Amino acid sequence: MNSRPSVPKGFPANFLWGGAVAANQLEGAYAEGGKGLCVSDLNEYHANVPLASKYNGEATTASVKEAMEAEDRVFPKRWGIDFYHTYEQDLKLLGELGLKTFRTSIDWARIFPNGDDTEPNEEGLAFYDRLIDAIVRNGMEPMITCSHYEMPVALALKYKGWASRELIGLFERYCQVLFDRYHDRVKLWILVNQINLVSVESFNHLGICADKVENLAEAKYQGVHNEMVACARATRYAHENYPDLKIGMMLCGGPDYPASPDPEDVLGCYRHNQMEYYFGDVLLRGIYPGYALRFFEDNGYDIQFGAHDLEDLRNTADFMSFSYYYSSVCSAKSFADGNRDFANDRLPANPWGWSIDPVGLRYTLNAYYDRWQCPIYVTENGLGAHDVLEADGTIHDPYRVEYFRAHIEQMRQAIQDGVDLRGYYAWGPIDIVSCSSSEMSKRYGFIYVDLDDEGKGTGRRIRKDSFAWYHDVIATNGGKL
Repeated sequence: MNSRPSVPKGFPANFLWGGAVAANQLEGAYAEGGKGLCVSDLNEYHANVPLASKYNGEATTASVKEAMEAEDRVFPKRWGIDFYHTYEQDLKLLGELGLKTFRTSIDWARIFPNGDDTEPNEEGLAFYDRLIDAIVRNGMEPMITCSHYEMPVALALKYKGWASRELIGLFERYCQVLFDRYHDRVKLWILVNQINLVSVESFNHLGICADKVENLAEAKYQGVHNEMVACARATRYAHENYPDLKIGMMLCGGPDYPASPDPEDVLGCYRHNQMEYYFGDVLLRGIYPGYALRFFEDNGYDIQFGAHDLEDLRNTADFMSFSYYYSSVCSAKSFADGNRDFANDRLPANPWGWSIDPVGLRYTLNAYYDRWQCPIYVTENGLGAHDVLEADGTIHDPYRVEYFRAHIEQMRQAIQDGVDLRGYYAWGPIDIVSCSSSEMSKRYGFIYVDLDDEGKGTGRRIRKDSFAWYHDVIATNGGKL
């Protein structure tokens, strides 16, 4: 009798097919419901800039205050797609799409407008009560992100963002409030979105004004250390008080390939990838790896550890998750130049310069599962593109269908490889403001939202051709691609 385990032939019966968004990119209503300004409310839209150059940069105290006071500049995340007022109809559409799960975030500044308020804002908590109830009512399991580029701006100005240890306790308290309030309806949590984005989205992520610190690069790694300690403490609270909650950590995924077979390039690429993985080593293994400590020492970064940090970090996450959009290349030189990487000229790319690499998703899934041996969710994957609204009111997006088809097929292959993949969240199932470029014209959704880069338009929601395709994928549990 052959008792050898069989190879899975498809997606698990209970696989979670979903979609993911972020509060700051779709809610709008930035000055309603007692909400304070969050860091993403300061992301400005710039017209007439090369697409590949559109990205959120660093900030200073002066630039933050100027953005807060500006009346003649365009900040699209302040209005998003008005989801704060339209969530009922939007979630009904997503339920029609067939989503089994829906990932969104809670805007930290809607709960604690200044970050260090004595009491949480009840009006903000009540909004998310209604939102979560509507997600569940439309047949979707909620996955909630606690921090997705929504730090209250006040914490960047009063403190040094995450470079200040005061934020550890403030974030821990914020998470406790969320767990206490929503634990009966939300079982899947991600504490910090894409925690490894230290160089890209660094102000959005860490809220560190460059003029408030002496060494910005060092301050970023100090900030992430503080953030990981806060995550570990929040995880401990969840496990001790609500043992049915599953707490996840999230990376910005995508492998780096060596620039050449030269051993120095291979080693440089490996060391680069280690410094993208180490956040997972800390949050999933509960240890600080030696290669990260050496990286700090080699670069002269004096990262301060609190007396109980190492003990706190033993409170590890239950699952890992990651976003996947593209892969990159790293050489010995680019690693030496600051752990940088660059685009792969062997691959096609979207207009924003993001390489399209479905096989890289399988590579990443295998690499992560081999490393951490825990459940995995792909919590973001999608294609930003310029969609055209035809005169007859239709949107034909075969390029999006092909992108998803190729990536989902690679997930199927990874499951056959033995990866414990639990769910997949298409990024932006409804069009939202782009994170990186703050424009609506970089569209990801299966549902078109009739708004332009300056927020003008009818706001009408229109199903794209890809809507029916993804519906069938979900209905057949990935059988019909």
